[in-house]
Amino acid sequence: MSEFWLISAPGDKENLQALERMNSVTSKSNLSHNTKFAIPDFKVGTLDTLVGLSDELGKLDTFAESLIKRMAQSVVEVMEDSKGKVHENLLANGVDLTSFVTHFEWDMAKYPAKQPLVSVVDTLAKQLAQIETDLKSRTAAYSILKANLENLEKKSTGNLFTRTLSDIVSKEDFVLDSEYLITLLVIVPKSSYAQWQKTYESLSDMVVPRSTKLIAEDNEAGLFTVTLFRKVTEDFKVKAKESKFIVREFYYDEKEIRREREEMTRLLSDKKQQYQTSCVALKKGSATYRDHKVKVTPLGNPDRPAAGQTDRDRESEGEGEGPLLRWLKVNFSEAFIAWIHIKALRVFVESVLSRYGLPVNFQAVLLQPQKKSATKRLREVLNSVFRHLDEVAAASILDASVEIPGLQLSNQDYFPYVYFHIDLSLLD
Repeated sequence: MSEFWLISAPGDKENLQALERMNSVTSKSNLSHNTKFAIPDFKVGTLDTLVGLSDELGKLDTFAESLIKRMAQSVVEVMEDSKGKVHENLLANGVDLTSFVTHFEWDMAKYPAKQPLVSVVDTLAKQLAQIETDLKSRTAAYSILKANLENLEKKSTGNLFTRTLSDIVSKEDFVLDSEYLITLLVIVPKSSYAQWQKTYESLSDMVVPRSTKLIAEDNEAGLFTVTLFRKVTEDFKVKAKESKFIVREFYYDEKEIRREREEMTRLLSDKKQQYQTSCVALKKGSATYRDHKVKVTPLGNPDRPAAGQTDRDRESEGEGEGPLLRWLKVNFSEAFIAWIHIKALRVFVESVLSRYGLPVNFQAVLLQPQKKSATKRLREVLNSVFRHLDEVAAASILDASVEIPGLQLSNQDYFPYVYFHIDLSLLD
């Protein structure tokens, strides 16, 4: 299980023996794996300081947990093509999260224990606040880029009636710069190809004979060119519609087509260079679109890429790691490490302030329940072993029917020992 219980008990002889009993029972019954959790001796300060820190650490704990969950989700989004490898990138100090928690050591260089507790907490709070600020700005930029790319990609999806034609047609398909002639694009159902070939010249006057050419097709229809005199354009459209041939409104603008292709290329390149774990090299001047449900196949021009062809089919490139993913990995690690340090501080403050007092003398222990079904039994063992620390609270826990005037106690949220929960499954 990726769940941990962080508890503490007084460090006197009697309670150390209680810890040994706990270890013995939980080990024999395979309830949990237990390890000592080392916490330095901090400068305690005044009682008022500890009271303030207790409240601040509670809020900081919640904030840190929320932050690392958001960062983990961002890693999932950035690694859209490699989601199976997400956990390989969610590490703390280069090791998996469970190993880091079970082998936790206080970072004296980053958070000197000789400093006042207020200063240590302030350092952690500022560090996490800065990470959150950077996360917001970086993920916002990624979201804008992704939205722009998706908007362009939407134009390349669908069938011949709705999709962009800029990656299908070429200059050679049209009669351009003519005062009298114009080339139209007509969508013809596959079942009507023969009818089109027989009738298109007679749908209107002044249609250029033998001017039609099939340039692309999808599952349902084909895209044909036809050249005619400009003055009969509207009449031809009406007659074509009556025969269930649809003229697509399209004006061949080489500059606009080049701009659209360059924009797609730029966005894909930005996504590769700035964000994604892997992408593809982009062929100069080629149209670049992701996989589509409808495959449109250009005809008669082998150099023109198929609209349904994927980037991976066109040209692949080795995997790389973009700046956003690198930033997320580094700062997820930093935020997670900070979070576990906050847990350690909460154990220290609550042990001194609310439980065992001064001088500081307690032992923190990390328990990892072996299975979900054993947590109730594990809780009963702990409450029984440490019942002597708070007889009234322990009685209420072991007997839920006991009512204590002025207090609302639950066997889920009050214990005769210091207890904090670390749930790594939240990051799954």
